[in-house]
Amino acid sequence: MAKLYFYYASMNAGKSTTLLQADFNYRERGMATMLWTAAVDSRSGSGGIVSRIGLDADAHRFDASTDLWARVHAAHLVQPLSCVMVDEAQFLTGAQVWQLARLADEADIPVLCYGLRTDFKGALFEGSGVLLGIADALIELKAVCHCGRKATMNLRVDADGGAVRAGAQTEIGGNDRYVALCRRHFTEALHGDER
Repeated sequence: MAKLYFYYASMNAGKSTTLLQADFNYRERGMATMLWTAAVDSRSGSGGIVSRIGLDADAHRFDASTDLWARVHAAHLVQPLSCVMVDEAQFLTGAQVWQLARLADEADIPVLCYGLRTDFKGALFEGSGVLLGIADALIELKAVCHCGRKATMNLRVDADGGAVRAGAQTEIGGNDRYVALCRRHFTEALHGDER
């Protein structure tokens, strides 16, 4: 029976790299996959999935209006899929997460989702919250804080490296906008002397 997986981590933990490696493993064995990434993330400019270490692959783009069940199921009827992989899964809507669960449950297609758990304030993203609630398997990928502890938080920083405390939940960026930190250093940077 197929399962819904959620691989989650802070920034710079290798989520996209891990996804691309899994995709390579399936394709190397002659199995068809379908890759998805968030349309809101246009950093690569290619419409695909790009890792920090230079791996990349073409991918379908989803936004809040995309019916993932319909799109994937239609493709599966044309060519059976061995796996569906979703990068930037934090940007999924709750309904889309349930559509992915339906693909695992009814179409018997394994679905691997990769994304952030929390935003720059430590709050759950909608897609991540639903995945944490209903995924069959939760796998934490590890990133490292500058102190050597496990990084679990994503600090948004300004051009001078100072902590950003307010703003929209979604602001696309890489190392220029976000720093992965352990909870202690995240809290210190975000709240400083306010505590």
